Amino acid sequence: MKKIILFLAVVGTFAFQGCSVNEETQVNSSAEVFEVTTSFSAANNYSRIITLNPPIYSSDMVLVYRLFDVVNGEDVWRTLPQAVYLPQGELDYNFDFTRNDINIFLDSDFDLTTLGSAWTQSQVFRVVIIPGYFSNKNSSSVDLSNYNEVVKRYNITESQIKTIKN
Repeated sequence: MKKIILFLAVVGTFAFQGCSVNEETQVNSSAEVFEVTTSFSAANNYSRIITLNPPIYSSDMVLVYRLFDVVNGEDVWRTLPQAVYLPQGELDYNFDFTRNDINIFLDSDFDLTTLGSAWTQSQVFRVVIIPGYFSNKNSSSVDLSNYNEVVKRYNITESQIKTIKN
């Protein structure tokens, strides 16, 4: 009986190590950034789906930032979720994701059809995908709410940012 348990323990150890090493070797060596400009309306249910091809790993981290302003020629990015307080009530820019897609959407405690175009049209977002291997080892030392700090930490340059067309 002890020999069978020992055999199963050894086989199980090698099996789990094989899975772990295999996934790590397939992970990209760096983070990726995508920029998407979108408009929200009742026609698209105030959301934008971004399909991920290929799908990401379940261990990957997804961060989304909204271009909030430009000050002295410098972009000001705010991390999602982001709440904006308007006369009508609270407007939230938010997102969710699966391995296959990212959904950026608006939510509010008022009728979204009352929103002005400044809040719904030509909104610019940056999606940062950090491979799980890096997010587990390096994310504790970076302020994830700070877009500039994140891209600096993962050595992402403007030329590496991919634009997603409608």
